[in-house]
Formats: sequence, structure tokens, C-alpha cells
Amino acid sequence: MASRPHDDGGRGYRGGVTDTPFALFDLESVAPHVEEALRQAPLPHETRIVADSGDRVAWLRARAQGITATDAAKLASAASVRAAAWEKVHGHTRRGFGGSRFTDHGREREPVIAAWAHREHGITPSTLLFHADLDRRHLATPDGLRVTAGGTVELCEIKTTSKPWRGIPRGYLRQVWWQQYVLGAERTLVVWEQHADFVPVAPDPQCRWVDRDDDQIAILVGYANQLLEAIRPTARSSRAAAADQAGGRGYEDEFLPVEPEPAYDRSFYRPGPLA
Repeated sequence: MASRPHDDGGRGYRGGVTDTPFALFDLESVAPHVEEALRQAPLPHETRIVADSGDRVAWLRARAQGITATDAAKLASAASVRAAAWEKVHGHTRRGFGGSRFTDHGREREPVIAAWAHREHGITPSTLLFHADLDRRHLATPDGLRVTAGGTVELCEIKTTSKPWRGIPRGYLRQVWWQQYVLGAERTLVVWEQHADFVPVAPDPQCRWVDRDDDQIAILVGYANQLLEAIRPTARSSRAAAADQAGGRGYEDEFLPVEPEPAYDRSFYRPGPLA
């Protein structure tokens, strides 16, 4: 006698698996949402991704093609532009990009601090390098990024320090403003953690919001373009030829090392109460 089919209770299942393709999904209700999501255009900054620091070689190569927030942090005067140009052409003389024990500590603590910023402020960690809308040579890699329900871009910048801050050091502010310019962001949460002998002094870091400052951004963009012009190969060749014809000093004298201003000077920004 033929065996009876397994009684599945009339639900069309055999051994807990459906006989009807896609019956596990309510396609009629899901499809419109999927279609809508596929139709949504990417946000402006999402179309300007250059590299991911997860691929460090590609990220470093991409950074070397333009002006980054690290470069912008140094651009405070004409003399600082000349010093930055000399470093770009000849390389760092004091310390390579590999950093020191302090930068190593910062790299170790950054994921921990980023997790705190995500938990407390909803800012997602980011490792992406972006270029500005109007100039692909203007670059930035913010530590964190979120887009509000209204479409406003907000960033996060993470720092570690061995000294207490009276305010956010000016060099870091230039870095923040540059990132805001590149990403089109309206404000940045600067988060810093103080340490003593590389041990955090408090259970939680401190933070403050820094609003976008278009006047400061315009100054930075001007200095950045001066720097790009100074390191442009054809520009350097032209200066060298002119110097040879004139029998004067060599063009590289223009880029003699200038003692840079202290990395983060004594001009501090006080944007209000702690966040």
C-alpha cells in the first residue's frame, strides 16, 4: 500500500520547509519598500568616497595626492604654508608618518572612544576618505559621521592628550573646520580623552560640539590652494629655471625649513558648555 503523505496540517510545509517558493516572505508588503530604497539617490558625501583606511596602502596613496585635515591643521600663516610645502616636497624630517608612542596610544584608544561616541551620541565610526565637492584634491577622513533625519551631516573627531585642555587647541579646530568643508557638515563633536602615562584618568572622555565656521573655512581653503600651487611639479620646475637664469638662489630656498608654529598654539576655542 502506498505511503500516505506526511500530514503538515494543511500549511504546505514538509519537514518544516515550505513547498511554495517565497511563501516565507510577504512580498506584496515588502516590495514597495525595497523599490523605494533602490530609487533613493545616495547622499552627496557618499558620492565622494575616495578610499578606506582599512586598506592602508591605498588610503595613504590617496592622501598623498592632496591636502588632508592633518595638513590643514598646520596652515595658519604664509610661513606655515612654506613649511608645509617643504615637508610635502622633501618628506618629514623630524618624524615619519609612523608616529610615536603617543600616536600609537591614540590608535589603540580610538575604537574605544568611538564606541562611546556611538553609544552616547549615535555617531557611527568611519574609516572613509572623502574629497570635497569642488576640488578632488581637498581630502578628509573623519573619525565618525552621522546624518540627521533632516539630512544634516554631523562629524566626530577623536583625540587623546596627556594634558588637560582649557579649550580645543586651535590646530585641532582647523582640522575640524577642514573636515566640515570637505564633507559639507554643519557641526562636529570633538571627543578627547586625557591620560597619565597612557592610562585614562577618567572613566569617560570629554566632548564639545564645534559649529561650522565658513569664514575660517575660506581662510583654510585659500592656504590649501597656495600649498597645492607651491608643490605642483610644473610650478617648481618654472621657479628652478627662473632661478638658474637669474643666477640667484635656487628655487628650493623657497622651501627651506621654517620653524613651524607650535603644533597646537595657545589660542583656544571655547564653544560653550561640555556636551
